[in-house]
Order: sequence, then structure tokens, then C-alpha cells
Amino acid sequence: MSKKKKDILLPALDQGSVLVDTHCHLDMMGSSAEVEHIISRATTAGVQCMITIGIDRKSSEAALHHAVNHAGVYAAVGIHPHHAHEATDATLAALESLARHERVVGWGEIGMDTVKNYAPLDIQQLAFVRQLQLAKKIGLPVIIHNREAHARIYELLRENGPFPAGGVIHCFSGDREIAEKFVDLGFYISIPGVITFNKAEMLQEAVRSLPLSALLVETDAPFLAPVPFRGRTNEPLYTLYTAEKIARIKGVELGEVAQQTTANVRKLFGITIEPEARPGGTKP
Repeated sequence: MSKKKKDILLPALDQGSVLVDTHCHLDMMGSSAEVEHIISRATTAGVQCMITIGIDRKSSEAALHHAVNHAGVYAAVGIHPHHAHEATDATLAALESLARHERVVGWGEIGMDTVKNYAPLDIQQLAFVRQLQLAKKIGLPVIIHNREAHARIYELLRENGPFPAGGVIHCFSGDREIAEKFVDLGFYISIPGVITFNKAEMLQEAVRSLPLSALLVETDAPFLAPVPFRGRTNEPLYTLYTAEKIARIKGVELGEVAQQTTANVRKLFGITIEPEARPGGTKP
């Protein structure tokens, strides 16, 4: 860890506040020992809960492994649109079995991606709809990957809804109008570190217009590190920077963002989160 990195102070949460990183990929973040350090750094600073996300069968199994072995970690299972061709009957049956574990709190990430096109759109759509149906069957909230597919995903959610367990639009990248339409369907909007980028005006405007009761915070670690670590490896600890930026946009204290977004996590994912005593003055 460089001296320059050590000299950057974290936004400070008070002792009664907790943040939740609702979307990270711990299985992509190194060895078991490295993941232990990553979780420890986050929890020490007040990011005391995180949801690690599956993108295929192997990563879903790894997500559950991390959740079983760490008190503050929960898992989601699913097949990412990049891996849509892997959504066979056998794989979906295996994921359904994983999804019934008590440490699994969501189905995802699932959805559509018209940018990378690693899988044909018709295959992506079929995998998406099948998984929406499985999530409804089990009673899990859905975690939606939506990259430049806003209109189609919105229509598919309308056609296949309602979703009594709810869901979240992960790493939101649309405008205020589509954000409000997703919220009207009963979905939360999850805000990544991109909100800290100078050119993220559209996302910042969406956050400005939405109530805190509709928002979650996430890192998508190890991707999309916020300012002041843009371009480096992201980690759950950096949820603090995203929450701080939201607080500035909304004109409220960081503690209010933490309190409301954590309450939203409890409501959506059914997770019990209680603040733990921690040392002050933590640096990244």
C-alpha cells in the first residue's frame, strides 16, 4: 500500500452508522487471505455488511462460500448476461439449490447488456426471463445488470412482474426518467462509485431527483473505483466515498445516507445489521 494511498483519509461514519456494499465480487479479489484483509478494512471503517454476487455457477458457489465463512457477508447467485449461454437446465437447477441456502439473499446478477454483446440478445433475454421466474418461485429479490438496455429491461420487468420480493437495478447508468420508472415498478436504484466522476452529470441528476428511500450504494468491486482511487482496484471500503458524494448531492449528512440506505437493505434483502464498535480515524 503506497504512502500516497495511506495519506487519503476516509469519510468518517459515526459509531451509530453502518453502510452496506450491496454489490461486490469477492471471488475476484485474490486469495482467501487477501479477501480477509479486504473484509476487515471495510468492517473496521463501518462498511459492516456486503453482498458478494455470482455471475455464473462457479462464482455463485464461491459467493456462498464467502458468505458462509464471514459473518458480515451475504451472497447472491445467478448467471450474468455475458454468460447467458450457460443458463442450461442443469445449471439453473444447481443455482436454484444454492439459492435456497439461508446466506443467499438475492438472485443475480442477471439482465441484459447491449454493449459487450458476449452473448446474442435473444439468448440473453431467454436467460434473463428464466431467472426472473426462478427468483419469483423462490421468493428472492432480483439484482439486475442493465447496460444500455433500459427500455427492454423495463418492458421485461413489466411483462414478468410483479415481483413481491422486489429487486434492484445494479450500477445504475440511466437518466432520471428511467430511474423513476424503475422505482415505480418497486425497484431500488443502486449507486456505484461512478457518481464521484466529474462527468457523471446524468447519474448525479438522477440521484438528486430520487428520495433516499429509493437508493442503495455499492462498489461493484473490484471494478469502478470511485474518486480518489479511480483507475485502481475497487473494494467494499470505498462505499464510503459513494455515500459521501450522495450526501453532498442531496445536501444531507453522511450519517443520514448511511441510515436510510441501510434501512433499505434490511427491507429488500431481509438482512439484520447492527452497528459494531470500531476504532476511529481509519485510513484506507
